[in-house]
Amino acid sequence: MTTSSDILDYESELTEWERMICEALRNEIESSLPEATSKVWHGHPVWFLDNNPIVWYSKLKDSVQLLFWSGQSFDEVWLMNNGGFKAAEKRYTTLEQIDTIELSRWLTKSRDIQWDYANIVKKKWKLERLK
Repeated sequence: MTTSSDILDYESELTEWERMICEALRNEIESSLPEATSKVWHGHPVWFLDNNPIVWYSKLKDSVQLLFWSGQSFDEVWLMNNGGFKAAEKRYTTLEQIDTIELSRWLTKSRDIQWDYANIVKKKWKLERLK
């Protein structure tokens, strides 16, 4: 998988510590989900499987947020619920906080456990489980 230029542009605007975290996350995402497509979507790098958003990262004021769109269904203690749908997140402030074994497990679950975000508007905001 070749990283899209818009994601590289996104990362180029970050501070050094933010860029290091994002690059490490991107490398793990692309390694674990080689079949995924990616682009900057709604201002954040997002990876998709069959047009369904799976994972993103985003620079916040004091951290980098890694968000799994279906993460609340992963049954993972270190992912915190985010919003009213099925998303869950982890926030990082240093590169050393990234546990690649843990991240790899989450990325595998992101492939296996998906809610249908691609059709959420068409289905009047009702999420349905895929697979």
